[in-house]
Amino acid sequence: MRLSLHTDYALRALIYLAAMREPSATAGAIAQSYRISQNHLVKVLQRLRSLGYVTTVRGRGGGVRLARDPAEIRVGEIVRQTEDLGEIVECFNPETNTCPVAPVCLLPRRLGEAMEAYLAVLDRYTIADVSANRDALGRILGT
Repeated sequence: MRLSLHTDYALRALIYLAAMREPSATAGAIAQSYRISQNHLVKVLQRLRSLGYVTTVRGRGGGVRLARDPAEIRVGEIVRQTEDLGEIVECFNPETNTCPVAPVCLLPRRLGEAMEAYLAVLDRYTIADVSANRDALGRILGT
């Protein structure tokens, strides 16, 4: 499975915020640390804010910070909320399906099972788990 840039940036931002020593960071600082588009990251941070994972404060001294304890944020939860997982293949959508063997095909059930297993593994880990190497992350990201 390949994650979208949106999900990738969401996970990166949460890891950055969990690893940093300061109470908040700017979108610019996060984007610069990862060498990614600040404009795209701002959209991701807005989504994370609307989902309740981060809070933002405008103006001087403002920034973005985690709204929840990183130990309470499951990686699988983030992936579910930022990815379109509904249609792994065309036949998952009955309205657009053109596959002639869809009514008898056994592949969708197996793909669904694989997706469940994939998410189950991600559900075992939290943002705290994937940012536990805080010192190493801080050295690379400059947090």
